[in-house]
Amino acid sequence: MAMSRSKRIGFGIALPQVFVPGSIDTTMVSYFVTRAEALGFESFWVQERIIGGVDSLEPLNLLSYVAALTNTAKLGTSVLIPSTRNPVMLAKELTTLDHLSNGRLIVGIGLGGRVEQYHLFGAPPDRRVAYFLESIRVMQSLWKQPEAKFEGIYWTLRGEKMNPKPLQKPHPPIWIGGTHPNALKRSARYGSGWMGNGNSSTEQFKVQRNNLVRALEEQGTDPETFPVSKRVYIAVDDDEVKAKRRMADYFGQHYGVAPERVEEVTITGNPAKCVQGLMEIIESGAGMLMLNPAFDYQEQMETLAQEVIPHLEP
Repeated sequence: MAMSRSKRIGFGIALPQVFVPGSIDTTMVSYFVTRAEALGFESFWVQERIIGGVDSLEPLNLLSYVAALTNTAKLGTSVLIPSTRNPVMLAKELTTLDHLSNGRLIVGIGLGGRVEQYHLFGAPPDRRVAYFLESIRVMQSLWKQPEAKFEGIYWTLRGEKMNPKPLQKPHPPIWIGGTHPNALKRSARYGSGWMGNGNSSTEQFKVQRNNLVRALEEQGTDPETFPVSKRVYIAVDDDEVKAKRRMADYFGQHYGVAPERVEEVTITGNPAKCVQGLMEIIESGAGMLMLNPAFDYQEQMETLAQEVIPHLEP
C-alpha cells in the first residue's frame, strides 16, 4: 500500500499558536506567515486547545488574522472538535473564514479527547460519536440548503436560512482526523481527506494509513484521490540532545507527555537526519507534511525551507 513517489508532496507548516516558553508575540506571528508564504509553504495550520496552562491562541480567530496577511496559502484546522462547539455557530464562523480567505479554508475536525472538560462547553460526555456526526450534518445542511431542514437527536432545523453560503462549493473540504480503526472508517465515509495525528509514530501512522486505504476501497473510493496528511513535530538542530530536551519540555507542558514517548513521535537532529525521518513518513503514504516546529519558529521555518524540504521532492 505504499504511495507512489512520483506523486507530488505538499508542505504545510503549523502557525505560531502555542508559546512554550514565552508569551504571545503577534509581531512574530505576522512576520512568520508572510515570510512562510514567500518561502513557498502551501498551507498554514492551527490546532484546538481552549483549556490549558500554556499561552495559546484560539484557532479560528488566529486564522482570520492570518487570512488578512496572506494571499495564496491554504488555511486549515488540525483539528477542531465539533463535539465541544455549537454546530450552527461553527457553520457561520467557518463560512465567514472561507470568505475572508477567498476560499482557502480546509476544515479539519476530529472527535478529540479530554471528555472531562466537555461540561465546560455544554457538550454531552456520552454518545460522542453521534454528537460529532450530527454536528457535521447540521453544518452541511446550513451550507447546502437554501432553507435548512434537519431532524436529529440533538439538533433540529426547520427551514432556517444561513447566508452567505461558503465560497467553496458545496462547502470547504472536510478532513477528519483520528487514529482508531472506527475513526478511520468515519474519515473514509464522511470526510474528503484524513489527517494523521502528530502524537503517532511513523510506524503507527503506516498502520493507520493502511487501515484507511482498506476503508476507502470497501466503499469504492480510490485512495489516490483522497488527501492524506500528517502533523510532524520537528526540530532541526545539529545539537540533537538540546533539540530533544526542548521538544520534551514542550510536550510535557502542552500535553503532559512523558519524555520517552516524545522521542517516538518527533523528528529531531541535523538536516540530514530530519530528511531521513520525513522520507520515512512520505514512504508510509503521506501526501502532505504538516511540519510543526515547537520553538524558535522563525529559525526553524527558514531551515526547513532551505535545508530540508529541497531534499524531499520526488
